[in-house]
Amino acid sequence: MSTIKIAVLIPCYNEEQTIVKVIEHARQHLPQAQIVVCDNASTDQTAALAQQAGAHVISETNKGKGNAVRRLFAETQADYYVMIDGDATYDLTDALQFIEQAQQEHLDFINVARKHTDDTAYRAGHQFGNKLLTGFVRFIFGDKIKDLLSGYKIFSNRFVKTFPARSTGFEIETELCVFALSCRMPLAEKAAPYYPRPAGSVSKLSTYKDGLYILRTIFLLVKEEKPLLFCFVIACLLALVAILLIIPVLITFWETGLVPRLPTAVLATGLMIWALLFIIAGLILDNVRLFVQESRRRSYLLIAHKKDNLQ
Repeated sequence: MSTIKIAVLIPCYNEEQTIVKVIEHARQHLPQAQIVVCDNASTDQTAALAQQAGAHVISETNKGKGNAVRRLFAETQADYYVMIDGDATYDLTDALQFIEQAQQEHLDFINVARKHTDDTAYRAGHQFGNKLLTGFVRFIFGDKIKDLLSGYKIFSNRFVKTFPARSTGFEIETELCVFALSCRMPLAEKAAPYYPRPAGSVSKLSTYKDGLYILRTIFLLVKEEKPLLFCFVIACLLALVAILLIIPVLITFWETGLVPRLPTAVLATGLMIWALLFIIAGLILDNVRLFVQESRRRSYLLIAHKKDNLQ
């Protein structure tokens, strides 16, 4: 592993209580790694303490974890990247072993699921939201990931350099997982202990606000990655409403030969036309998706895996 360049990426905002501990923990278990902290417009001493602890510190003034991760990906060069939060809740004891597995098996993405060591480490609302969102993504994109919102992830160089980061906030974890699943990358999920935040450290995650952002991200990703399914569902809903509206009109016409509710008949006809248009749009967009996906995969394959270079 001496020839492998590793970077530990730590996006953080107002983590002066924990950032030094996180850096020391990373240095203990990944002594050969470059430790890079992205200070996301903190108002405390996070950046200064990280620099004093020996980390390379970059600044991102656009608030949001997604913006910080995008900056880290753009500014850092490595063969493998280990991303963790700056709140001292993740355990890097097995990180080197995970990277070795990624190198040996040509994995481009490892999601590290959280093993709770304490009931207070993970609020009930967050557990429910994670299970709901993870279940939805598993249903749509595949069942290889069980902890969608874990902040502990490992990437290959070609994952990082082809990832089209769009998210600005905590929904970035969702986007990272869906990107790996939609590109059918070689990936794995491992498990590591997850600890409560130390006393004095406050979570920046809002259960409801960030949950809505993540739901919005999933909605947009389904629209982009599964446009035929997206349009088909809408078409079915429109067609159902049209049928429910037209049935009384047809019954009246059958009994009297008249159409006294002409506006209802026109509305039902319009809704059915829109349903057909959505199906046509879905077919067209699905072909566009296939082209974009193939272009994305070609870009991904242009970047050689580190193990290939060593042979």
